[in-house]
Amino acid sequence: MSSRPPDRRPHPRQPPLLNRILGWSRAAKRLVVVAMDVCLGLAAMWLAFTLRLETPHWPEGKQWLAYALAPALAFPIFAKLGLYRAIFRYTGLTALITTGKAVAIYGALLLGCLLAAQWEGVPRSVGILQPLLFMLLVGASRALGWLALAGRSSQAPYRLLIYGAGSAGAQTAAGLGSVRQYQLKGFVDDDAAKVGRSINGVRVHAPQALPEVVRRLAITDVLLALPSSTRQRRREIIESLRDLPVRIRTLPGLSDLASGRVTVTDFQDVEIEDLLGREPVAPDPGLLGRNLADTVVLVTGAGGSIGSELCRQIVSERPQRLLLVDHSEYALYAIHHELQALAPPCELVPLLASVTHEARMADICRQHRPASVYHAAAYKHVPMVEANAGEGILNNVFGTLAMVRVALEHGVRHFVLVSTDKAVRPTNVMGASKRVAEMVLQAIAASPGAPFGSGDGRTWQCPTRFSMVRFGNVLGSSGSVIPLFRQQIAAGGPLTVTHPEVTRYFMTIAEAAQLVLQAGAMAEGGDVFLLDMGEPVPILELAQRMVALSGLSVRDERHPEGDIEIVFTGLRAGEKLYEELLIGDDPLPTDHPRILRAREEYRPWADLQAALQALLQAAQAGDRAAMTDLLRQLVPGYRPDPSAQP
Repeated sequence: MSSRPPDRRPHPRQPPLLNRILGWSRAAKRLVVVAMDVCLGLAAMWLAFTLRLETPHWPEGKQWLAYALAPALAFPIFAKLGLYRAIFRYTGLTALITTGKAVAIYGALLLGCLLAAQWEGVPRSVGILQPLLFMLLVGASRALGWLALAGRSSQAPYRLLIYGAGSAGAQTAAGLGSVRQYQLKGFVDDDAAKVGRSINGVRVHAPQALPEVVRRLAITDVLLALPSSTRQRRREIIESLRDLPVRIRTLPGLSDLASGRVTVTDFQDVEIEDLLGREPVAPDPGLLGRNLADTVVLVTGAGGSIGSELCRQIVSERPQRLLLVDHSEYALYAIHHELQALAPPCELVPLLASVTHEARMADICRQHRPASVYHAAAYKHVPMVEANAGEGILNNVFGTLAMVRVALEHGVRHFVLVSTDKAVRPTNVMGASKRVAEMVLQAIAASPGAPFGSGDGRTWQCPTRFSMVRFGNVLGSSGSVIPLFRQQIAAGGPLTVTHPEVTRYFMTIAEAAQLVLQAGAMAEGGDVFLLDMGEPVPILELAQRMVALSGLSVRDERHPEGDIEIVFTGLRAGEKLYEELLIGDDPLPTDHPRILRAREEYRPWADLQAALQALLQAAQAGDRAAMTDLLRQLVPGYRPDPSAQP
């Protein structure tokens, strides 16, 4: 989750002098450090003479030259090795090693100069004593500066445990000096050999001790520093932390860390994917790129949640040209700009167009000759389509029909329709319209003759492989419950759930896009593909987990002192308690172990045409009663919600 609920805890007041110093410019701070090092070099020289001569010393004669030589040698060496680019709050082992290296080089040069000059009254042993004393003084100054700044974190508002005492956890701990709002209180690790030990003075605890450690140390946040762990293991850890009053954070993945896009201190909220009751479905690389490499690919709805992820995945498969089609100027600009920034190995063509404008789409296909079309353009928000049924039908049904005609006319080899589980025994216009769109593809794929009257009566072989992909709710997509819950938690609640028993299937955006691409590669014509998404997720349980992950508690009758209330608003117009993926039974396996091929009944194209013409007239006229009757005739199992009727 990306938004933290408002923090109402008072921030500690810092010492005014320290705040004033930290407010200085970077140049002013560097100048102070340089002046301090000059003074320390002179002090080390005085101590070296005093120790060598065994009496308090005041320089005279050629000894002044030795005093002048020390800072003259030290400053350029320290500057060259970057000691004045570092800041005290970032001081760590690497900075101390660099300091030692700089002083060693300085000491060697100083000793060499003194041996060569042979100045009267300057013992050669000063060339050895002074660098040793200088290193002690410089190291002590850096350590004291770091301690002064680190001491500020003892009043930090957030008290942190790092789960994972490996290299990622240790690197994160080293970088926490720059994150003023966090105070590191300990590590947690499953490795019994590490438990009880310390990392830079911070103790490692066993997972079983977490409840007591959280209570005793008043922990507010737990950071999962496990970038290479499996999602199953992360989910187990999250579940073990569920009842603790802490917010759970996570490090970025290893790929992001390796690319340099983020660092170990770029904490993120736990991904909601970690709460799914299954492992993510891994793609088959051979299927992903089968219809994409070195071809022209068209994506409708390219600026939407699914369409934009499709474009990201397609670009990585190195097509010759990617046609981005969307009727929203801003959405099209956003995805085009994002893909351009990736320096893709293909030509990107942004095209403003609506799929309901058949002449425009025909012109695009005539000019660019796409080999594959991924049709993701649709109105999908159930209450919105329910309130605007005519527009929903025109876009979802007749936009698809227009794209099918254009694809056949211009020799598109593969056509994939992005569908939804709401098309199965629908109770709303959105689901029914998507089921009719599916039936259009099924009927045309199986038509014995040319569907649009262009044939000569002979047996007709459909030149385009039509298929459709059906899946459930996509995590983080527009209109999804996840972004809504995030906003409501950030605002302090309440969370709105329509019904205590409502459930939904969930999949990630990446899974959805990969399913579409792989299904297109496996299509034989008229196929309906779906993903094995495990068990449906209760929305109430999802809401409770999201509250817990934020370090908050649910307020209800049993816990009136909780932070966030969950309220039940009642099922919306056309909404179902649960969704299904199959109309029929016994789905068939495919080349991918988690992708299934459904066997669905449909109407022959000859019968479907007349009903579609009547539905078009009703939608254009805005006749809600006629649209409802025609959808009932077209879609077996369509049970419109009476509360949604005008």
